[in-house]
Order: sequence, then structure tokens, then C-alpha cells
Amino acid sequence: MSFASETRNELARVQADKKCCMLAEISGFIRVCGSIGLAGGGKFRIVTTTENPAVARHFKMLVKQYFNVETSLEVGEGTSLKKGKCYIVTIGPEQLSEQILRETGILMIREGMNFISDGIHSEIIRKKCCKKAYLRGIFLGSGTVTDPEKEYHFEITCATDILASDLMKMINSFDGIKAKKTVRKKDYVVYVKNSEQIVDILAIMGASGKLFEYEDVRIKKGIRNQANRINNCDQANIDKAVAAAERHIANIRKIEETIGLENIPEKLREVAELRLKHPDVSLTELGEMMDPPMKKSGINKRLLKIEEIAKNECLKKDS
Repeated sequence: MSFASETRNELARVQADKKCCMLAEISGFIRVCGSIGLAGGGKFRIVTTTENPAVARHFKMLVKQYFNVETSLEVGEGTSLKKGKCYIVTIGPEQLSEQILRETGILMIREGMNFISDGIHSEIIRKKCCKKAYLRGIFLGSGTVTDPEKEYHFEITCATDILASDLMKMINSFDGIKAKKTVRKKDYVVYVKNSEQIVDILAIMGASGKLFEYEDVRIKKGIRNQANRINNCDQANIDKAVAAAERHIANIRKIEETIGLENIPEKLREVAELRLKHPDVSLTELGEMMDPPMKKSGINKRLLKIEEIAKNECLKKDS
């Protein structure tokens, strides 16, 4: 089972404490999973479809708790694109379908005519607790979160730009979260790629179990990445030190071939001979070999003077 499916299963066990939160969660789920049709006589039928049986049972229970109506739950075949079973919850006129659509802010009236709203009804998410519940409902309907071992990615697919914009605005109303929006084929996707923000979103929705699992993986990956950076840095320092040592020796050889080491100052000759004898050691170790011992900076200054002498002798030779 995927990480996203496990997250949905956990969220399907979350029980909303308040009526307002139940309604918000129902609204979010219907908005992305529901289709609305006419049942004759100007009445409506709501059909919600999900591939997750736990989510279907959860939605059915929510409707029962809030509206006190029994809905039908059927098992159907998946589409050609998505194999397997699908779970269909149908709400007809006798199960207060019109009342449900109106209370969830989906069916509205304008100039005496019914119309289906396109975004998130502001009254549904007026309270912070209702925003959390709405986010949980809409995630159960069309959300996914990638296994953190693979990548950090959370997204919710919306059918319209208005819904995606409203959802992005709602998610971003939580402190520290910056969701973004993109278009994928005919869908509008609201997504978050920051791992810390995804952890916050899991907490907001109530997926505490998957939150701790996500956080654990994130921390372990962080430690591994840090170790890799340290190893890479160490390797880079080693490569740098080797290149510097090769340059030092090349300069000393130039002096040997031109004026000879015996013709440079004694302090420089002492360092040059020590470097030739110990080509693999660091400047700090060279300094410790001196009598009396020297600091790394002192050794480096003398090697720079040796490099200057070598360059000058090369210039004289070329001229």
C-alpha cells in the first residue's frame, strides 16, 4: 500500500468533534469527488466515487452523523485508466440531497435561479477548525502525498482554476505554509514541496501517525545528506591539499633547476627541503615538523615566497 493510501486510511479514522467541522469535511469531499445530476422533478442526486473503501465508509458515516440520513454504498468497477474497484456513495432527493448541496455551499441561488458554485464557500471555512476539516475532506477526495523516501511532494487536484485558487489561499492562511498552483493537462493542481510544510499539513489534517513516520524519514535523510556533504567537503579539501602540494613541489624543482636551493634564504630552504621529503602531509603537519614548530600560516607564507622566487626565475629564463 502506498504512503498516500495509508495516509487516507488514517484520516478516514479521524472523527470531527464539531458539527461545523463535519459539514466542512463533507463539503470538501463532495467538491472534488461528487457529481450532481437531476433525479426528475427538478430534484438532485449526488454521486461520490472513491477508490478507497475506508474513505467511502467514512463519508457515509459523516453524512449520517450530520444530516441523519442513510445513504447507499455500492461497489463498482474502476475505469480503463484505473483498474480495480471503486466505491460509490449515492445521495438522492429522499436523503436530503438538495439540503446537503445548499448547506455545503455547493448549490447556490442567484436571481432566483439555482447554480453550482465553483469555489469554496467562505462560510464553510470561517473558523480555523473548519479549514482543517475542509482540507482533510478535499485531500481524502483528490489528494496525494509522496513517500518521503522518494521525494517531498503533497498535492490536491482540482477541476477548476477558481477552486484551486481558493484552496491555495486557504492552505496559505496557515502559518508557515506556502502552497503553489500549476496546471496539469485539464486539471489544476495545488502543491507543496517543502518537507517541513508537508509535515505541518499532515498535522493540520490530523494524520499524526503518518506525520511521525514522515518526520522520521525526513530526519534520517537529513542526517544522510549532511554526512554526504561532509564527505564531499572532506574529499574536496583533500583534492585541494594534493593540488597545493604538487604546486609547492613544482616550484621547488624549478628553483633547483635554475639557481639551486642553496641560493635561497635558509628559512625558505628549510621549508622547501621538508616539503620535498614529506609531499603528502598538510601545512599544519609541516609546521609541527619545524624546529621550533611553526603555525600553518607561517609555513604558507614561506611557500608563497618560494613560489614567487620560482616565477621570477622562470621569467628570467624566458627573457
